[in-house]
Amino acid sequence: MHTGEKPFTCSVCGKGFSESGHCKAHEKTHEEQPEKPHCCTDCGMCFFKASELRRHFRSHTGEKPFRCSLCESCFSRSEGLKRHMRSHTGERPYKCIVCEKGFYSRQDLNIHGLTHSGEKPHLCPVCGKGFSQLGNMKEHEQNVHIKSEKYICNECGATFTRYKSLTKHQRTHTGERPYLCLTCGRRFSWSHSLSRHRRTQHAQTDVDGHEQRHVQF
Repeated sequence: MHTGEKPFTCSVCGKGFSESGHCKAHEKTHEEQPEKPHCCTDCGMCFFKASELRRHFRSHTGEKPFRCSLCESCFSRSEGLKRHMRSHTGERPYKCIVCEKGFYSRQDLNIHGLTHSGEKPHLCPVCGKGFSQLGNMKEHEQNVHIKSEKYICNECGATFTRYKSLTKHQRTHTGERPYLCLTCGRRFSWSHSLSRHRRTQHAQTDVDGHEQRHVQF
């Protein structure tokens, strides 16, 4: 998972997989009429595995059984919870082999990789300008081609073009500190503050006294 090695290859198209089971399941998609015995009673979508159907069904029920033990965030998939937990711990296990920058998920790493390859798959629908990241394209479209909606802080009157920026700013008024250091228990309002704290305070040893690898952010 960490090295990216994919030793199991599809006999039809050559696509690689890290696990044999995933490779075999993929090969079934090449069959003329691949058998998908597990069907959703709500929308009719069918799946190879019962576990895939159960996970899909949560999109209809809105069920989010995976709850964060440190805050009130809930997720429909265990993978989502694992990625979220890294925002509390500051762990970024996926490293760019070019610049060594760390990321919470492989998806974020893959998106970042486009900045090195020069690929710009996301095109502005208005002017056609290309961007390596979807978020940057959306921000360009909003700020350049669409009149930006202003989000105003009720406490101090500060204005923001993005709602996310407003919610982060409001922590300065509410004192909310959602980022928890699992080593010493200190809380921080910002993820970068937690990262800096871990670098300066817990780079060598963890709470049990064992050596801890220093992670660069």
